[in-house]
Formats: sequence, C-alpha cells, structure tokens
Amino acid sequence: MTTEAALKRTPLHDVHVALGGKIVPFAGYEMPVQYTTGITAEHKAVRERAGLFDVSHMGEFIVRGAGAIDFVNSVTTNNAAALSVGQVQYSALLNDRGTFVDDCLVYRFADHVMMVVNASNAAKDWNHILPNASQFEVALTDASDETALLALQGPMAQQVLQPFTDVDLEPIEYYHFATGSVAGVPGVTVSRTGYTGEDGFELYFPNAHATTIWKALTSDGRVTPAGLGARDSLRLEMGMALYGNDIDDTVTPLEANLAWIVKLPKGDFTGRDVLVRQKAEGVKKKLVGFTSPEKVFPRHGYPVWCGGVESGVVCSGTMSPSLNIPIGTCYLPVASTVEGSALEIDIRGKRVPARVVKMPFYKNATHR
Repeated sequence: MTTEAALKRTPLHDVHVALGGKIVPFAGYEMPVQYTTGITAEHKAVRERAGLFDVSHMGEFIVRGAGAIDFVNSVTTNNAAALSVGQVQYSALLNDRGTFVDDCLVYRFADHVMMVVNASNAAKDWNHILPNASQFEVALTDASDETALLALQGPMAQQVLQPFTDVDLEPIEYYHFATGSVAGVPGVTVSRTGYTGEDGFELYFPNAHATTIWKALTSDGRVTPAGLGARDSLRLEMGMALYGNDIDDTVTPLEANLAWIVKLPKGDFTGRDVLVRQKAEGVKKKLVGFTSPEKVFPRHGYPVWCGGVESGVVCSGTMSPSLNIPIGTCYLPVASTVEGSALEIDIRGKRVPARVVKMPFYKNATHR
C-alpha cells in the first residue's frame, strides 16, 4: 500500500492562514488560491495598484563553473550567451522530440547562472538536465527548498518597494535585475519580471526572511495579498503560457507561438534537430486566443470544434475580470488560426460560437 507524499509548505504558510487564505494543493504544496477579498478583487488590485504573491514553490537551480553558460545553452532553447550580467531571459527545456519539458527563466549573475523552473516540474527538470552536467565544467545546486520568492506586481510596485530597498529601482529595465537589501535583509535578488503583464518585481532570498519582507511590503495597506487564482487570470489576459495547460510534452515552441525563444543559430541543444525540421516543413497546429459573444466560462478541457470537426480542447479559459468577456486558448489547424476565424466551444453539451483573436487579450498593461 502506497501513500501520497505529504504536501510541502512555503515559509509564509502561517501568514496565509492568518490572512484567511483558502489553502489548496498545488504542485506538491499547500498554497493560497485566494484570500477573503476574492479572486476578482485581487486581480483588479494588481491591474490598478499592487498585489503581492507568494511564489516560493517555484524551483531554483544554481549553475556555477567555467562551463555554466555553455551548459545552460545545451539544455535550453534561448541563447544564454547573449545575456549580460544582470539580465534575465525566458527560455524552455525540451526533450529529444522537441516538445516541452518545462519553460523557465535564466538569470546571469557575475559568477553563476540561476534557472527558475515550475514547481510541478522541478524534480523532473533536475533529472532532465543533470546527465548533461558531466560534459561541462559545472557544479549544480538545487536551491529550491531554501529559496523564498515574492512577486510584487502592479503599477504601484516601484513606488511601494523603493522605500524598503537600497537598490535604485528606476534604472532596472524589464527582464533585468540587481542585488541589494530589502526591509533590512541583505543579498536579495530584485528582478523586474513577473507573470501578470504589469510592472513589478520578483524578490529571491533565503526562507528565513520571508515573513519580514512580506510584512514590510504589506504594512501600509496599499498592497493586496493575492493568490493563485488571480495569478492565473492575470497571466491569461496577457496570453502568457502555463505549463500543463498551454504547453506540455505534446507541443513544440513553434506550435506554441514561442519561436522567439528558440535560437537555432546558437548551436546544438536538446530538441534542436526536430525544430529545424519542423521550421522547414511548417507546423500543422498553432496555439490561438479566442473569445465568444456569449457570457460563458470556457474551462480547461472543454472540447473545441473547428470546421465541424472536433479538433482539441480549451487549454486555458476564464471570464476575464478586466474585460468582462470570455477568453481562452486552444490549438487549431494552421489554416484556421487567422484572426477572426470561427470555432466552437462545447460547454456541457452545447456548442457555443467563438472566434480567434490576437493575444494579449488585455492591452493596457504597465510592464516596461
């Protein structure tokens, strides 16, 4: 008889419970899906002011050594060698079939590289990249369980954070980072990145300081604690991919509209040969955004019909809190991916009309 592994907790678990957070299992962790304010209020707080997310469940791998950049380039699609110190890039880990093992962020520090991966994939990702390490002069460390990560997101993020840090935030460009103290905690990585489309910062630091920094940033009432529900609706409005929904090991970056994170000229990396061939032959399906004139909720997994034929399922879907319309993503045959093309969503046995629209759905985000 087997038992399921116990769920992990982030260093802010007690804070979430004290705030009335609705705790749910997510990626092997107990995480707040929302607080007493509710998902819509948390979503709007991020769009209009600022919200604070605990995303300490994410995975962080540290790569040190003379071969760090070459190693990262061998296991990711983007070109890590093009990064300057203090710069971040969005990238992907692929298998030999050219499909996603995960998507990730790559940070270039002066003396190491950090790869940030999805919590649900962290163990799988580690086992995927580890065999490559022997070919390079590198030392790998899985720092996931020791690293806390907060995401302060929204148009007021810089205004809120600046009084608590000795890092001058104004010069930090989008997808760049600096290191300094936050709320008296030294050595915090302050990164102008996020998963909401709004301006904001992601803060990496040791677990022991999580409560100190969380309480400082929420101390004056301007920042709304936000959970996984708002994080999902915010990222979907921006057309940002979610592993397990929009991307997985059945699709390639070219099919997922992520060709821009694939740098074929950099040289060999896992899955490259498949992508070279697919680029030459052309993809047969592509990820698209859609909306519907009807007030419906297109949930993940609902069947999608195109040209009278069932052609897949809704990857991500919601009723957009910002736009008050249904929005979603799905894969369609390439011929049917032109903006305005018709499709149907099967919602509990009723086929609802929808049309392809250009992403992002939300056009007024504040990220630089």
